[in-house]
Amino acid sequence: MARAAKNGLRLAKPWGDSSRYDVVVETGGHFVSVQVKSTANRQPNGGYVCGVPPCPGSELYKRGDFDFLAAYVIPEDVWFIIPAGVIVCRKKTSVTLYANNLASDWAVYREAWNLLRDYRCRMTDGVRPKYCPSV
Repeated sequence: MARAAKNGLRLAKPWGDSSRYDVVVETGGHFVSVQVKSTANRQPNGGYVCGVPPCPGSELYKRGDFDFLAAYVIPEDVWFIIPAGVIVCRKKTSVTLYANNLASDWAVYREAWNLLRDYRCRMTDGVRPKYCPSV
């Protein structure tokens, strides 16, 4: 995730392959777990389908497995930083990402590196950020 480092994020990769996430991001003394996926699977409508399950045939992710999905659209060189709650609560098996369609469901997460930088999933002044899944 060289793009994450270019955006000022500090990354670490867990040892081995037993975690349900691929990297952790250190932000303000806290660690955020990130599942990384990529796609080059372009559909006739211009969207790119990105599979979300850990691997074909495995069970879907559940709450607490990771904090964010970082989905990379390879041909467009675009990242989508999507809160895990959006993926897990909807039981998504795939997301269709549009690199240039600002009206798409996922457009708000396009290059949203600030979500990783500003992430706090604890109550701060009694207000929970809208992108944090409820506890």
